[in-house]
Amino acid sequence: MPKPGDTGITRVIKAAGYSWQGFRAAWQNESAFRQECTLGLLMVPLAFVIGKDMYQVAGLIAVLAVVLITELLNSAVEAVVDRVGDEYHDLAGRAKDMGSAAVFVSLVLVVIVWSMTVIKNYFL
Repeated sequence: MPKPGDTGITRVIKAAGYSWQGFRAAWQNESAFRQECTLGLLMVPLAFVIGKDMYQVAGLIAVLAVVLITELLNSAVEAVVDRVGDEYHDLAGRAKDMGSAAVFVSLVLVVIVWSMTVIKNYFL
């Protein structure tokens, strides 16, 4: 049985509105998201200088997007955990730590991909 609710273009428009609300909430409430967005905006033009072809440029930009995606998901996990309660719980701490670790891995990925691209294009 299908879920009741909007369909077609109305559903798409409402979903886009919810996404925009999520971006706004992340920007307003998460300093790490603001920092990563700012760094990403500064690095995107650099990707066109560093990348030798559109595939490299796309890869450089894609790993920057992975950081933002991971930060949004981490922030969502943190918001839900904080909503549940203020008292410490091992599972809540583990969830927050794993979200943080995911962001760290995405940042390491940026360093690896960007470094390898620079080395390949300018030093080999």
